[in-house]
Amino acid sequence: MKVGVDTFGCDHGKSGIGLYLMSLLANFPQDDNVVIELFGSELDKYVYNSNTRYFDFSGVSIPDSKVSEIMWHSTRAPSFVQKKNYDIVLYAGGVRYAPASYKTPGVIVVNEVISLSADYVNPMYQWYIKKNLNHCTTIIASSQYVKKDLVSVVGVSADKIEIVYNGIDHSLFYPRTDLNQDYLDIQPFAIKRPYIIYASRLNDASKKHIELIKAFSLFKKKTGLPHRLVLAGSSGPYSNEIHKVCAESDFASDIFLTGYFPHESLPLLYSSADACIVPAVNEGVGLPVLEALACGVPVACSKSGSLPEVAGKHALYFDSDDIQDMASCIEQIITDEATRRNLAEGGIDWTKRFSWEKTGSRTLDVLVRAFKESR
Repeated sequence: MKVGVDTFGCDHGKSGIGLYLMSLLANFPQDDNVVIELFGSELDKYVYNSNTRYFDFSGVSIPDSKVSEIMWHSTRAPSFVQKKNYDIVLYAGGVRYAPASYKTPGVIVVNEVISLSADYVNPMYQWYIKKNLNHCTTIIASSQYVKKDLVSVVGVSADKIEIVYNGIDHSLFYPRTDLNQDYLDIQPFAIKRPYIIYASRLNDASKKHIELIKAFSLFKKKTGLPHRLVLAGSSGPYSNEIHKVCAESDFASDIFLTGYFPHESLPLLYSSADACIVPAVNEGVGLPVLEALACGVPVACSKSGSLPEVAGKHALYFDSDDIQDMASCIEQIITDEATRRNLAEGGIDWTKRFSWEKTGSRTLDVLVRAFKESR
């Protein structure tokens, strides 16, 4: 079986979906009956290969832009895929980067809540997305929450959807016991401890950065504790609003925005934190919660989206629209030692069920079954 893996829409490995694809490819099981070949932007030729795993790559010469890549998929991709003699194709970048029609069986990965996309308000976009999803062979959803959205809002048949959770790299995300310094020194950052961490791009209102800042201010005002709030994530469309609220806070000097933070440095950032707070309400994957738990850090998070699904009983939950509720959870997770210990210890064991090896194996199983059922 010859599997084509589409790298378009994965931001050349520099975003969450890019890290997903790199981790997935590195952990596909070796199978003599399966040949995997990548195709996508010429810029991706060396991005998704590593020292331990090499895949043949077919470059597509089109402008490096979202519009060009989407147009290529809707017009030329089916013929390209057919000429490459792929038996099945994995469209890792999601439904925007999938064909409008299929000459070859295709599996689309959906890691986002499609109905909450800013584009989804456009009726033509809704029609296009539904058409793509209903014409592909199989859909891989990253959580029950994403599947529910696809079925109840987008209108996709539940029988077409397979749930495959994202993994985490346990060789990076694990408890560290030798962190006694007053400062966390990760060049170019020197972050004073103790601190609370939230790692998420400053992307939109659903990430709830502003609500967290306000809840943190209430926590500081009530307790007088020395904790700082570290917001680790690259700038996005919502950056100006977040910076404005930070500046207006009575505790602005205790709020630190790092900007882009390298993924390989996140384990140390998590491990040195007293707690991880994740207020986002529409998460389809929930990796920040799992990564923090794997590092032995107690987590408090929104009771919305996929977060209760991926964290189980190993997090404190709050209503992200209730600032007082969030502030109370922050206080409890910082000051209640029994709660901290139970969450940290239980979370480490819980996260062992999530690994990229399992994700790779499960994804390959889905591809093999989808190919057999399409014949």
